[in-house]
Amino acid sequence: MTSTSARLKIGLSACFSHADPARSLFTNKTLQYVEQSIAHWIMSAGAMVVMVPCPTGETARGDVTLAHYAEWLDGVVMHGGADVWPGSYGEVPLKDAWLGDRVRDLYDLAVVEAFEQAGKPIFGVCRGLQLINVAFGGTLYQDIETQHPGAQQHRNAVTYDQHFHEIDMVPGTRLSALYPQQERVVVNSIHHQGIKNLAPGFDVEAWSYPDGVPEAIRRRPSRGKGYIAATQWHPEFRAKDTVALDDTPILQDFLAACAMAKVRPAPGHSPFQIRDRASRLLRQALLLRR
Repeated sequence: MTSTSARLKIGLSACFSHADPARSLFTNKTLQYVEQSIAHWIMSAGAMVVMVPCPTGETARGDVTLAHYAEWLDGVVMHGGADVWPGSYGEVPLKDAWLGDRVRDLYDLAVVEAFEQAGKPIFGVCRGLQLINVAFGGTLYQDIETQHPGAQQHRNAVTYDQHFHEIDMVPGTRLSALYPQQERVVVNSIHHQGIKNLAPGFDVEAWSYPDGVPEAIRRRPSRGKGYIAATQWHPEFRAKDTVALDDTPILQDFLAACAMAKVRPAPGHSPFQIRDRASRLLRQALLLRR
């Protein structure tokens, strides 16, 4: 059995259930939580999972920051969940239903900032991919089916995690190397937003077929830049049969990068030009909500 000290410690960004006076349990309390299957997915390879809670808010006490978590942990996975607020990438919401969660955006941006500044690997899932793209200067479709010509259905509320479509891997990418001789594969599809303009410095590693929406991205390897990759699908959601792509190579690739960074972290950089900018914006926004 692997000793505790030898195991990787992987952060997992939190989901939010904001204070609700009508909720009968935890009435008017802010809840932060993780979805079970993504924690179990990371743990399947022997890594220990630590939720990274938002350190600021109406009940904040003490001096713990996201930077402390980024220094202590070996990498972070950015969780799926609510839509990204269009204001995060300079647009006005086209529908009230697509407002997203601005507070969670600020928190997620601060998490990405902290781990990037610490030179630790970052992996994004679904919303996590979209958030990473926005953090580094990209934009999103607020709704793929109405904004992307010829779009297929990317989310089905009834079938949910058993809704699938095909993707084409881009030859010569790291993702294609993880899956040799598998150019067109099947993945789950549980999103209605997606990448419109790709962030500078990133490459698309897979496209949805046949409508051509980015389904996997990775930061371009360059000196002094750490590991950042993401998938639009949920590798942690297992299909009831064997049609979906095997999630193991993706997880092992990320954890290998975390093991390498544990020995030799990449140089720290701020994705927002000014160090700790996202963290300060998060703190200011939550103070105003008190």
